Amino acid sequence: MIGKLKGTLDEIEEDHCLVDIHGVGYVAYCSARTLAALPSPGEAVVLFMETYVREDMLRLYGFQSQLEREWFRLLMNNVPGVGAKVALAILSTLAPADLANAIALRDIAMVSRAPGVGKKVAERIVTELKNKAPAYAGTASGTIGLKQELGDGVASAPITDAVSALVNLGYSRDTAANAVAAALKTAGEDADAPKLIRFGLKELAR
Repeated sequence: MIGKLKGTLDEIEEDHCLVDIHGVGYVAYCSARTLAALPSPGEAVVLFMETYVREDMLRLYGFQSQLEREWFRLLMNNVPGVGAKVALAILSTLAPADLANAIALRDIAMVSRAPGVGKKVAERIVTELKNKAPAYAGTASGTIGLKQELGDGVASAPITDAVSALVNLGYSRDTAANAVAAALKTAGEDADAPKLIRFGLKELAR
């Protein structure tokens, strides 16, 4: 089992990179986010690895952080119908903190933005990971706060719209989720999006 590669980046391709370690080249398949974060060829590189073995294939997957690798494992091992290709597509589209937020918000539309992820698969991801995601949320404290406000309920359109509106104003998704979680306490769960946005902005202005 290969847990980490530390060597020289030899080349970057559309869906993988080649890492040279003492003259041996290792092909590592990566998310678009990881590939975009790689240094230039010829420079030193470190990747956290996951090894996938089948009867007819051995493939290495590389990640820029241990958190991204844990999300890959979480998707692969807990969601029926999600294989390596779909898991990488999700991690290419959403950073780990954003994925944790989307699951906590039950934001099916956000998850289904990933190529190859339809509504049914997105619903399955949210359902299967809703109780596991907080442990892999990283810095997404706002996700946890909003999840506590929602309990086991599904995030309504006003809630997701309010979070999206605050994100569009320049706040991080985690900060926006935290503000909406606080707004729900004062505005009430039946509040519409404009009211949640207004109360959320008041929270952010404190």
